[in-house]
Amino acid sequence: MAGIYLHIPFCKQACHYCNFHFTTSLRYKDDVVKAIVGEIHLRKEEITEPVETIYFGGGTPSLLSLDDCQLILSALRSQFSIVPGAEITLEANPDDITAERLEGWKEAGINRLSIGTQSFFEEELVWMNRAHTAAHAKECIQLSQAAGFDNISIDLIYGSPLLTDAMWQQNVETAIAFGIPHLSCYALTVEEKTPLHKHIATKQKMDVDSDKQARQFLLLMDWLRAAGYEHYEVSNFALPGFRSRHNSSYWKGNAYIGLGPSAHSFNGTERSWNVANNSLYITGISTGMPNRETEVLTPANRFNEHIMISLRTREGLDLDRIEKDWSLNERQQIEKGLQKFCMAGLVTLEDAKARLTDEGMLRADGIAADLFTG
Repeated sequence: MAGIYLHIPFCKQACHYCNFHFTTSLRYKDDVVKAIVGEIHLRKEEITEPVETIYFGGGTPSLLSLDDCQLILSALRSQFSIVPGAEITLEANPDDITAERLEGWKEAGINRLSIGTQSFFEEELVWMNRAHTAAHAKECIQLSQAAGFDNISIDLIYGSPLLTDAMWQQNVETAIAFGIPHLSCYALTVEEKTPLHKHIATKQKMDVDSDKQARQFLLLMDWLRAAGYEHYEVSNFALPGFRSRHNSSYWKGNAYIGLGPSAHSFNGTERSWNVANNSLYITGISTGMPNRETEVLTPANRFNEHIMISLRTREGLDLDRIEKDWSLNERQQIEKGLQKFCMAGLVTLEDAKARLTDEGMLRADGIAADLFTG
């Protein structure tokens, strides 16, 4: 099964921590939507297998009009084989969610919402420069549930300078009390060239505390485990039956195409990405010559990517698969490399599967990098 990702590069205002491709000007929104439809037609031959997941990301896809959503989804259905019951996710900001929009999204076929809540505390939302309020954060969940959306995910950020452990617990308990079936929880990251990076560098804002972030992540795992959530990927937690099928497809290494400016695609051996410039993207699609770069992955690239994504999941790194898809030598090298992490209590190795412990989750990227080849 394949997946389709659509990057909608528009936001009402710039969150201070965000480094994704976006613009706060809606001037070219209609042109970008038209270009995305054009790209759908240009790339219809790239996926011949059934499409199981569609994901509207960004940016802020909830800024699209209902007509925009219908137009894009109609084009997708006309050019690709979409399976019945496909998971169709829309990322939405709380302040964009209304009863009318919810009904329109349902009619268009959207059946999963990923809501950018980030926090239920007003002071944190202001600090992040989010467009919504704490009241919006709660009201939108109630509206969505009343409209019949039961497959809802929310994003929460931990480790900000303002977030105490007690506030973090209240954020998590609020999500649990609402019966939210999926949570994506991220440590606040200070990315270069973002307003947050500049504010910290100029002492306008406090820097993050890595020890506090680690502590709040460990607390998060305990709280959600006790509430019946499955920790199925480092940053993702779900009640039974509510894993993100789209993101899970990424972690399994399945093929997908990315549509829209800056969107990435993967076909198993090559990774490609559209230009992160709205004007150049529009021009390329309109002339039939998309502005896209491609990287052919070496065997070492593919091996290392498999190590990275597998270790981040609940299923872990399957050593039998390493031997089958690569070689016995690679398996033996991995087993040797894992020994020190097992002894340190960061990894368990059972039934030929290496899985990160809670403490290991804190060091997932470093452990994976240590196992890389080439």
